[in-house]
Amino acid sequence: MSKIINTKLFSLLANASPVTNQEIENAYGHFTEHMRTASQSEGNYSEVFRMLNITRVELAFLQSSYRHEEGEKMP
Repeated sequence: MSKIINTKLFSLLANASPVTNQEIENAYGHFTEHMRTASQSEGNYSEVFRMLNITRVELAFLQSSYRHEEGEKMP
């Protein structure tokens, strides 16, 4: 799981500095390729489901953090 959190996509999303659309697109492409490879190499589907669920939680947290920085209240 830590391999997913340490990807370039998460680093760009968590970073407060400006990022270009091209950087996000490239990082997202690498992220989806990594997820595809990880899900195919993992024989245990419960592990794949757990990995994807934790990734979803991390993305939701980043989204709520971004909204908080924009002035919205934290849920």
